[in-house]
Amino acid sequence: MLERLFQLQANGTTVRREVIAGVTTFLTMAYIVFVNPSILQIAGMDFGAVFMATCLAAAFGSAFMGLYANYPIALAPGMGLNAYFTFGVVKGMGYTWEVALGAVFISGLIFLLISVVKLREMIVNAIPISMKLGIAAGIGLFLAIIALKNANIVVDHPATLVTMGDVKSLPVLLAALGFALIAALVSRKVPGAIIISILAITFVSIPLGLTEFKGIASAPPSMAPTFLKMDLKGALDVGLWAIIFVFLFVDLFDNTGTLIGVAHRGGFLDKEGKLPRIGKALIVDSASASVGAALGTSTTTSYIESTAGVDAGGRTGLTAVVVALCFLLAIFFAPLAGTVPAFATAPALLYVACLMSMSLKDLEWDDVTEFVPAIVTAITMPLTFSIAHGIGIGFICYAAIKILAGRAGDMKIAVPIIAGLFVVKLVVG
Repeated sequence: MLERLFQLQANGTTVRREVIAGVTTFLTMAYIVFVNPSILQIAGMDFGAVFMATCLAAAFGSAFMGLYANYPIALAPGMGLNAYFTFGVVKGMGYTWEVALGAVFISGLIFLLISVVKLREMIVNAIPISMKLGIAAGIGLFLAIIALKNANIVVDHPATLVTMGDVKSLPVLLAALGFALIAALVSRKVPGAIIISILAITFVSIPLGLTEFKGIASAPPSMAPTFLKMDLKGALDVGLWAIIFVFLFVDLFDNTGTLIGVAHRGGFLDKEGKLPRIGKALIVDSASASVGAALGTSTTTSYIESTAGVDAGGRTGLTAVVVALCFLLAIFFAPLAGTVPAFATAPALLYVACLMSMSLKDLEWDDVTEFVPAIVTAITMPLTFSIAHGIGIGFICYAAIKILAGRAGDMKIAVPIIAGLFVVKLVVG
């Protein structure tokens, strides 16, 4: 049955190798079951319900990817998008989390539509590579400021906006230790470096009286507080289409970049550099976003951590199915997730931020019309505390500089159109 489903021999792999690869991938991304509920809880959502939604959305997306597209690529609620959901849409703009879930659900349906009718390639190809790199780095910097804030390393200040927190306090010191531990373990190529750090800092904080131990395992918590609670009517409000666009836009490019990155690492690209069955992979990603919203979590997307499983020998969808099974087992560890404090997950956020910021190295540093808009995009996101504002200002900057430099011909027509829409958005609010 496994041979028929996944063509193991044709892909030069075995069941044992695929299982090991699946477990490896799960360990590298399992931190999301701790981090995602802690972020969405700030938006007013029930921690236990979001924990369940996170595990089930990851299990659904990963199993769907494995069984339908036959790729060793795992999915889970995306970092950056969950931060935008909480700090951008709910806390920043004042919408309810139910409305935000509705926006995620609708963005998934639109993503599914453009994947089916082949519009995705046109959209992706129209956006300059420098803007894609700037957006990725900007989301990383956005995560970084959230991480530093959660760890109390950076705090607000009436005169300078931000300043250094109390670096002598135990939570700050433990957060710093956790970040150093992650980097050291990754350097030593230890699987599951992030999850090891989160658990280590958590267990150290318990005897110090900084964290209340709530147990390790129990029956799964109820999903009732978030299940099918998305407000579709509220999300269809005229003012929310810009938010839906951001969810769609970020997921579209994040997913495309992840698919190509993992495929390149695993040698899945054909002679023309294209990914076979990419249509199926994109259908999985878009459907998973809508299913995740129905379950009660922010956008579900493909994870770059899947490269860990590919490096361990994963070559087929069986790897992703094993990841799905691991997430299903994780639903019994809700008490442990509830024990983890913010200063234990902050290092994970900061490390992911560092990884995402690496995209800046690929900018065309000898072309001022390319790297300046990308840098503006990246620094605007954390400083305005909004991914949407960063994308908007970036596109406006890119179009204006190209036109004034006499290089409007470098742009596809979609770029000035998007820039114009953001100008209208900024003017009318």
